[in-house]
Amino acid sequence: MAIRQLSETLINQIAAGEVIERPASAAKELIENALDAGATRIEIATSGGGKALLRVSDNGSGMDAADLELAVRRHCTSKISETLEDIRTLGFRGEALPSIGSVARLSIASRRRDSTGGHEIAVAGGKIAHMRPAAANPGTIVEVRDLFFATPARLKFLKTEKAEAGAITEIVKRMAIAFPAVRFVLSGSDRTTLEFPATGDDHLARMAQVLGKEFRDNAIALDAVREEIALTGFAGVPTFNRGNSAHQYAFVNGRPVQDKLILSAIRGAYAETIPSGRYPVAVLAITLDPALVDVNVHPAKSDVRFRDPSLVRGLIVGAIREALARDGSRAATTGASDMLRSFRPGFQPNSQRPQGGWSAETSPSRPYQPTTGFGERPQASFDGLSMPTARAEPQFSPQPAAPEPNARYPLGAARAQIHANYIVAQTEDGLVIVDQHAAHERLVFEAMRKALHSKRLASQVLLIPEIVDIPEEDCDRLMQHAAELSELGLAIERFGPGAIAVRETPAMLGEVDAHGLIRQLADEIAEWDTASGLSAKLEYVAATMACHGSVRSGRRLRPEEMNALLREMEVTPGSGQCNHGRPTYIELKLSDIERLFGRS
Repeated sequence: MAIRQLSETLINQIAAGEVIERPASAAKELIENALDAGATRIEIATSGGGKALLRVSDNGSGMDAADLELAVRRHCTSKISETLEDIRTLGFRGEALPSIGSVARLSIASRRRDSTGGHEIAVAGGKIAHMRPAAANPGTIVEVRDLFFATPARLKFLKTEKAEAGAITEIVKRMAIAFPAVRFVLSGSDRTTLEFPATGDDHLARMAQVLGKEFRDNAIALDAVREEIALTGFAGVPTFNRGNSAHQYAFVNGRPVQDKLILSAIRGAYAETIPSGRYPVAVLAITLDPALVDVNVHPAKSDVRFRDPSLVRGLIVGAIREALARDGSRAATTGASDMLRSFRPGFQPNSQRPQGGWSAETSPSRPYQPTTGFGERPQASFDGLSMPTARAEPQFSPQPAAPEPNARYPLGAARAQIHANYIVAQTEDGLVIVDQHAAHERLVFEAMRKALHSKRLASQVLLIPEIVDIPEEDCDRLMQHAAELSELGLAIERFGPGAIAVRETPAMLGEVDAHGLIRQLADEIAEWDTASGLSAKLEYVAATMACHGSVRSGRRLRPEEMNALLREMEVTPGSGQCNHGRPTYIELKLSDIERLFGRS
């Protein structure tokens, strides 16, 4: 069979198979072009899930007639010149528009700001129509109709219109988070209008628009730098989690990406703090020299390859864990909302409610002026009883000391234990309900985790070393991490070509399947260039031991013990959730309590 040159249309259709997989792919490419053109307002309209119509309008720099002629031809771009090592724009390949034009009916109308008129060009199934003048506002309008009409087989692989419309919505959300200074409007006959007004430099406000206002109340700021890589963004507290990973957003130099290295780092950072099957909410922005990252891995540009992946992963894990240790012990605000919804009042609250939030001066149920600390007048009648104080004494005493008048305790002073499992504590502006078993389990686990990382772990020497046969390249990878593994109690060494000798295993793990452990570590290093799996196993064992060694449900605690538990929770990282990711306490503000009684 003779070799022949493929036609330009067929070449574009083949390229479209990689660049334009579905309507959302076309939307992503067109929005990227608008952002690269400096647009501050982008409007997207769809019909039929983007299959019948996809229109993207912007107020960017626009194009003249010469630019339009080249824009629909393959490998024509204004964003790079001779090198791929300094890419600072979202698009750069010059394939999107000709690929779309080869499989759909494409029209582009554009006008430069300094021009008195615009021009329009159309492409249908790869055939370019003649340029013509057009009335247009400054900016560009790209309209895509009948997507994949020229390649009908592709239509069979698309999902329902609702699913395709949802995929476009997700693309717009990611772009909106990445560019808070741009106003996005998504509308169409197949959806309700979605609008994200510009928030300028307030990234958290834009995130609240996309992820919900609860994210603002449950987010912890991230700001870390390691060598030449900077990480900013926000991570949700562990108790603020979701049922899938769709609420995890990552950006590299402003480019939305779905990189498995970053997603793995997020999962590792929240290890032992999120329940199985639940996922944290996080928005991460990584900034680094363009020469240190390859964005040309795939035509869709959603995957990237870092020059030093272990450095990036370590930065993400370290920054999130440091943030959780600093501010992640608080419970999610959604816990109180869920608790309020579970109450069933026995009456219908009065519809006449005062406007605004709760205050001691205006509340009808709190007419007194509160004092500092926990010595309010309503508590004075309990002075003769053996009530708990807010002080954690080193030794228990029959007569606890009086509370410090100027003390400030986030978790308050213990007032009661109910059902031999829950501690009720009074704070300055509400109350806290603590699950004593879950809370103490977390405290014990953090103490064990600290011991794990403070010194080399105890190991057990094998009487006869285990010889594990694995490929030579896996042997090389494992030996590069031999020192790290030794600190965790796993001593390995080379045993000829294609074999590893295991001489010591971590004592915490007890009887170990050395062959399975070594192969699992080798696979992990090959994929992620890290050997964190062993550390995760050890922390899992520590979590199990902590669960069995903590205060059990049903045990009655003395007031001093309850307050000592509260004080230790206040200074322990991650105490807002147990090792299984469940919340250890729920906080109710007085405004929440007043709302239950219809007084706010």
